[in-house]
Amino acid sequence: LMTAYVVFNALKEKRLTLEQTLPVSQRAWDQRKGDPSLMFIDTTMTPKVDELLRGMIVQSGNDASVALAEGVSGTVEQFVDLMNRQAQAWGLKNTQFKNPTGMSEPGHYSSARDLALIATRVMQDHPTYYGYYKERDFTYNKIRQENRNMLLARDPSVDGMKTGYTEAAGYCLISSAQRSFPNGNRRLLSVVLGTASKVARANESQKLLNWG
Repeated sequence: LMTAYVVFNALKEKRLTLEQTLPVSQRAWDQRKGDPSLMFIDTTMTPKVDELLRGMIVQSGNDASVALAEGVSGTVEQFVDLMNRQAQAWGLKNTQFKNPTGMSEPGHYSSARDLALIATRVMQDHPTYYGYYKERDFTYNKIRQENRNMLLARDPSVDGMKTGYTEAAGYCLISSAQRSFPNGNRRLLSVVLGTASKVARANESQKLLNWG
């Protein structure tokens, strides 16, 4: 979410365009090690920023995250510095980034409350790009992958946000839904961390949203 937010900032400030192509570095390609989620880009490709955003958001591609980070800041390290500065500007006390992918690394952490605040800022500050989060699938280089957020197919009021999994954090899901009530629309955001499976994170998120 924070990786996307920083990229959206760059688009808003016209330091990047959606149609701009970016190179795929060896570092981005190296994300294939350890069998993480991938967009499956390689060093012979020059994907567009728009494609990389879909690869990161819809397909959870760690390789896309690295390519975008390098496209915005030149190096992953400089991009992570931007992520942390943004977190500090918002007063997030329980968040520190060490990479743009969310993979486990010493000193890389966040909290449910901080994640909710980041997700809210994505929606409020960059509504133009929020639509990426409700896309049900994305195909790149003839490889089709479905959005890992099961609630998009289950509940028509759910229109985003983001899944995550590491061995340390478990199966996590930040989801948002908007429903109509007699006094107007109401949007809720749920943050579920540390569940045992993809199904469990979807079920627990659905319970929270229904209760709210």
